[in-house]
Amino acid sequence: MTYQDTLLHIGGRWSEGSGGGRIPVLNPATEETIGWVAKAEKADLEQAVAAAVKGFQVWRRVSAFERSKVMRKAADIIRERTEDIARAMTTEQGKPLAQARLETLTAADMTEWFAEEGRRVYGRVIPARAEGIYQLSLREPVGPVAAFTPWNFPISQIIKKLAAALAGGCSIIIKAAEETPASAAALVQAFLDAGMPDGVINLVFGAPAEISEYLITHPDIRKVSFTGSTAIGKQLASLAGLHMKRVTMELGGHAPAIVFDDADVDKAVTVLLAAKYRNAGQVCIAPTRFIVQENVYDQFVSTFVDKAEKLKVGNGMDESTEMGPLAHDRRVAAMESLIQDAIAKGAKVRTGGERSGNKGYFFKPTVITDASVETTAMNLEPFGPIALMSRFDGLEDAIGEANRLPYGLAAYAFTRSAKTSIDIANGVESGMISINQNGLALPETPFAGIKDSGYGAEGGSEGIEAYVNTRFVSQSGA
Repeated sequence: MTYQDTLLHIGGRWSEGSGGGRIPVLNPATEETIGWVAKAEKADLEQAVAAAVKGFQVWRRVSAFERSKVMRKAADIIRERTEDIARAMTTEQGKPLAQARLETLTAADMTEWFAEEGRRVYGRVIPARAEGIYQLSLREPVGPVAAFTPWNFPISQIIKKLAAALAGGCSIIIKAAEETPASAAALVQAFLDAGMPDGVINLVFGAPAEISEYLITHPDIRKVSFTGSTAIGKQLASLAGLHMKRVTMELGGHAPAIVFDDADVDKAVTVLLAAKYRNAGQVCIAPTRFIVQENVYDQFVSTFVDKAEKLKVGNGMDESTEMGPLAHDRRVAAMESLIQDAIAKGAKVRTGGERSGNKGYFFKPTVITDASVETTAMNLEPFGPIALMSRFDGLEDAIGEANRLPYGLAAYAFTRSAKTSIDIANGVESGMISINQNGLALPETPFAGIKDSGYGAEGGSEGIEAYVNTRFVSQSGA
């Protein structure tokens, strides 16, 4: 395929940035520059906000029934273009084609889900205390939205915000990742081709700090949604708070995976290994701290290491590849630093622990044992293909380690005991927990963190709540 340079989309037009600036896009499997993306300046952001304001006035007056039709058509178009979108994503982001295809198809499912959910944003009639009075609770779109999305899931992270905003009747400005612009642009184009009015969807790229500061503080932006690191999320949430903006924050995690001695160990390894090394571990809900009960620890670790060593690491465009490269050289440096720190503090590298090859940002699937709680990787999200193994004796020990960190995004557990499942579900502090399976991030289910992992939900019926205001009307006869 021929990789296309990416433009900004503002007010119904694709265009270069007003300053003519461009940012290079690299293929992480080859380290080669494959294209360029236009860089937005302040003048472009001003135009984007103005366009979103106009688009909102149009889209909010389109009935929920008709909005649903446009969104369902967009979902069909996304499905028709799955192969082209997936190939663009793999070229610029690195993940295997099979994973890119799944992400694209899931975006279509998410769009379709919210197309239907938007038709069910109900109000209610509240019984009055006196005769002749009507009390109505109404729900209406909050207004123009600013959405900030990362590079690890360049379509999935956008669609969670875009589909919910559109279903609620909002317009949106998407600030997508400069590393992965083509797949984001292809997603937006599908909605435009489905008949989305001008100004409803706007797409910009550029200096993240400059764009976030401008959009979040702009008085015409009524809602902010951000997916990214906890450190940056706290800064943006503080900025939004100063301007009384409604905010959804989907931030970092450090997911514990608890394996009890009554678990099906082979199943636990299969499920958790796939979740750990998906997208080269660059997943906010990836299991990272593997907390394994003493009696099955050796069996679990040896089986996990054996399967990790058999994973095929390579260019995502090769259909046989199971794990692609890291996104850029900074992630490689981060993995090397974390592993060196762990070794210095007494941990053992059971497999991996180093780059793979001398071209591309490939890193071997890594398993580390005997990492103490002082190890940096046991406290900061690795966001890469590092699995940290530790032992536990009893239930309270496992829950204590799971809850030790300030993160609370996702957690996993494997046990055959119904009582243990209930205890884990009640005791582990996380916005999501999946027991004996990997059942997270479906279109119809809420995706939400607690503690330092953010607040607000994306996905499911909860996902649309952040994009509507509740208004109360009390009315009597003349």
